[in-house]
Amino acid sequence: MTLRSVRFKQVDVFTSQPFKGNPLAVVFDADALDTAQMQAIAHWTNLSETAFLLAPTDARADYRVRIFTTQGELPFAGHPTLGSAHAFLDSGRAPKTPGRLVQECAAGLIELADRADRTNDTPDTQAAAAWAFAAPPASVAPLAESQYDALRDALRIARDSTAIDFSAQPCGVNNGAPWLVVRCASADDVLALDVDYAALAEVAAGVGAQGLAAYGPHAPGGPATFEVRCLMTGLGKGEDPVTGSANAAIALLLAQQQRRPGSRYTVRQGTVMGRDGRVSIDYDDAAGKIWIGGASVTVIDGTIALP
Repeated sequence: MTLRSVRFKQVDVFTSQPFKGNPLAVVFDADALDTAQMQAIAHWTNLSETAFLLAPTDARADYRVRIFTTQGELPFAGHPTLGSAHAFLDSGRAPKTPGRLVQECAAGLIELADRADRTNDTPDTQAAAAWAFAAPPASVAPLAESQYDALRDALRIARDSTAIDFSAQPCGVNNGAPWLVVRCASADDVLALDVDYAALAEVAAGVGAQGLAAYGPHAPGGPATFEVRCLMTGLGKGEDPVTGSANAAIALLLAQQQRRPGSRYTVRQGTVMGRDGRVSIDYDDAAGKIWIGGASVTVIDGTIALP
């Protein structure tokens, strides 16, 4: 059998330190691959997502990407968006407009920008990111109060516990990756979550979500503003190390519920998995955008053999 090789990178996203973020496989020049082949490669890499870079079909885009979990395709996901941009630039390719990138994906055109001037004064150097993506539009579906006990049960939280902060209504937020966003009373409550995945899947499905994005505040002076955990019940199972789409969903909901902590904040994610992912969120009120940023680092750079 004759195999052809294309360029391949594996990058760690939402970290400046290898092995501390969320790994992403990036396959370049994937135009000749069909959906079944892409899915087979994503299943083989066994990462939360694998991104395939293709020539854009929209003249405004720098590249097109298709994003696959081990089980299916996503119209959008955050860490593949940042990771693909990093891989694109790291391969020596130049954006059409300096300091800007436009990614074409199934969810539409996603804008990315070099935000170094906005993040270089962030105290958390892990979260200080040069590149960030503009959160895509999202639909919001509040969780009915009649489901609150079912949510507590799914998270194995006692009915009289205050671990969930229901003053911020849990909501399904779908920006291309649908999450049930739940606010916890503290970062420690987030870290202590013990999930019944089958029960959680039923609750999340009620608002069209395929996973839980739980967040809670750290005490002042802590490692970040919020601790986040993302627990998947749909395309993929288990915990995701660091999640751009979920952080975009949380940032949107914070703004809608008038609970955002200023114009910028930081997130730590992946702690219980031994990771140390860091995400920066910047509300650009003048432009009406929410920027989700994080560092990326290339860990593997070479080629991959394709049938």
